[in-house]
Amino acid sequence: MKVAVVGATGMVGQVMLQILEERNFPLTDLIPVASEKSIGKSIVYKDKSYKVVSLADAVKRKPEIALFSAGGDTSLEWAPKFAEAGTTVIDNSSAWRMDPKKKLVVPEINASEITADDMIIANPNCSTIQLVMALQPLHKAYQIDRVVISTYQSITGTGVKAVQQLENEYAGKTGEMAYPYPIHKNAIPHCDVFLENDYTKEEMKLTNETKKILSDDSVKVAATAVRIPVVGGHSESVNIEFKQAFEVSDVKKILSETEGITLQDNPGVNTYPMPIYAQGKNDVFIGRIRRDFTRDNALNMWIVSDNLRKGAATNAVQIAEFLLKTRFKA
Repeated sequence: MKVAVVGATGMVGQVMLQILEERNFPLTDLIPVASEKSIGKSIVYKDKSYKVVSLADAVKRKPEIALFSAGGDTSLEWAPKFAEAGTTVIDNSSAWRMDPKKKLVVPEINASEITADDMIIANPNCSTIQLVMALQPLHKAYQIDRVVISTYQSITGTGVKAVQQLENEYAGKTGEMAYPYPIHKNAIPHCDVFLENDYTKEEMKLTNETKKILSDDSVKVAATAVRIPVVGGHSESVNIEFKQAFEVSDVKKILSETEGITLQDNPGVNTYPMPIYAQGKNDVFIGRIRRDFTRDNALNMWIVSDNLRKGAATNAVQIAEFLLKTRFKA
């Protein structure tokens, strides 16, 4: 089992390597891939050193699986080349997510849709993954009509440059800016680029990807995405309107019994999800569940998850684990 990690020196790529090791993924050969400036550098995995190679060299080595986290342009150019060589690509960029011929997969929800013909599999947006983890079991139970979501997103979703900006501002230093404004002591309602409809690309990812993963275009989704000076993970305030009546106690029971979700909901003792506790963990944490008394069949909840883990690397590795059990089983 040869596994390539494309973007191995990047923030998500490094977490992918960490999670492969944590979960003891049974690879026999690791192929770390990065940009030209990193070729020849060493990556340590399970106390063994591996040389970073080029994309072209990685294709020639024909890995069974390639985990991509190197940006949309790289994925568009190179994922088909890996696929043609017989490699199954799990891509963390937005390049293939809305391609009607590509599966958009959260393993707990729709891994069973993957077929032998799917050589490029899309990993959803980080904010989308934690949202649909909460929505899917509730949609199955009560049929969701409408979702309104406001995100409070970690700077790690932007990358190393944003982390450095926050650290510089915290220390009172000037330096390169990842954002058009200071992020320290600030909240910026601007994640990704603005589109013609005045929503950002991040907000429309939440809208469109949610519909695709739930396999239901009738679900209405409206999003506002905000960047905040947090490192540990993304948080989301979510209002859901159902077509059917529900009991809050039943909602909590459904979520508590859903794989990959940890319920943290006891306001009497100040128990609720926070990114400082989600950081470094693979679950999606849900709390502040309460009825919206202004609307019939409506609910409010608070969702938190480590965006580098379940929001990116963990989800990709879980897809690889599913392939291991199905496509590559002995």
